[in-house]
Amino acid sequence: MSGNAAVTDAQAQADMQRWVERAVIGLNLCPFAKAVHVRGQIHYAVYSQAEEGGLIDALLDEARALASLDAGERDTTLLIAPNTLADFLDFHDFTVRAERRLARGGFEGRFQLASFHPRFQFAGVEAEDITNATNRAPYPTLHLLREDSVSRAVEAFPDAQAIFGRNIEVLRQLGPDGWSELDVGPQGART
Repeated sequence: MSGNAAVTDAQAQADMQRWVERAVIGLNLCPFAKAVHVRGQIHYAVYSQAEEGGLIDALLDEARALASLDAGERDTTLLIAPNTLADFLDFHDFTVRAERRLARGGFEGRFQLASFHPRFQFAGVEAEDITNATNRAPYPTLHLLREDSVSRAVEAFPDAQAIFGRNIEVLRQLGPDGWSELDVGPQGART
């Protein structure tokens, strides 16, 4: 991604697990993540190719694998693409295509697709604004979520719409220095 040596699968997975533990769970950015993490129901898959050409096929393979397993065994999948789609706008366009392919593949109504990127930027927000960190991960990542699990989580959390606003406030209070101290970037970028 950075022009240096390719990120290994093991490094990508370790970096993403650290991000899930320290940012997503540690800051409670997703109140539903801790339970599936503790129960070992998050599957980390890595697409290590430098070209995006096979990434949609990898996503469809992961969707089929997720569909074949009970939620108690695997509730969600993070497909990490550390060596491709470094440009956020390219990644955003790719995600739109990936959602269409998932629907054509028969997964509409079964899975939702969320996405994270190290350079994520909300429309109308400056790139350096800390609130972008709500959707920033060490690498471009496609997150497959079971619709049934999302529905149950929303039922259990009466004001699910408030999560986004709370996350924005948490990140504003944390600030760029606090985010940096979490050390949730790619391993090679740590100082």
